[in-house]
Amino acid sequence: MAQKQTILGRIAQLTRANVNALIDSAEDPQKMLDQMVRDFTANISDAEAAIAQTIGNLRLAEVDRDDDVAAVSEWGGKARAASAKADSLRGEGRTAEADRFDELAKVALKRQISFEQEVSAAAPQIAAQTEVVDKLKSGLSAMREKLVELRTKRDQLVARAAAAQAQARVQDAVGSIDVLDPTSELSRFEDRVRREEARVAGQAELQADSLDAQFASLDDLSADLDVEARLAALKSGSGSS
Repeated sequence: MAQKQTILGRIAQLTRANVNALIDSAEDPQKMLDQMVRDFTANISDAEAAIAQTIGNLRLAEVDRDDDVAAVSEWGGKARAASAKADSLRGEGRTAEADRFDELAKVALKRQISFEQEVSAAAPQIAAQTEVVDKLKSGLSAMREKLVELRTKRDQLVARAAAAQAQARVQDAVGSIDVLDPTSELSRFEDRVRREEARVAGQAELQADSLDAQFASLDDLSADLDVEARLAALKSGSGSS
């Protein structure tokens, strides 16, 4: 019985565990929950073995009780048969034989009484064991529910931690490309593009200046040719009035 009480005590202690309070007080909740899952799994395994043994003992006691009940009925039948035989023989005047069958009936009745006492003695023990088994089964069911709760809490905690880490990585990535931050990669790239655009614009302006100069030199050349033509005309006399 002491072992059964110990099992019940362990089950009660484990099923009363406040998971949320333990999580709040733990330095590393995930590790704590992982350890609790391992402990609960081991304790459930131990409890199942102990409860199975207790149930086995109860079933053996019930079988013995049923055998005793059957023996009560059997020896009662034998007592009745022997008594009836004795009455029949006595009616025939065979007194000595009748007395012998009455003695057999008494022996049978003594056996019947003995088995009745066994049945009576077993009844409270079987009732007590049945109550213990019911409590153990109920406690084991509660432990299994607590284990499911622990696993759910652990999975939720792991998922929340992963989500928090992912969010932190996203925030870091967003921060690295802040367009308002002059030191960000995007700002530095934009500055390079602006400088390249300015360089190209400068080259275009230089090229435009060069074209204007070339066209201006063409105009000067045209004027010079006109002057030379007029001079030639003068010399030939065609240009005289």
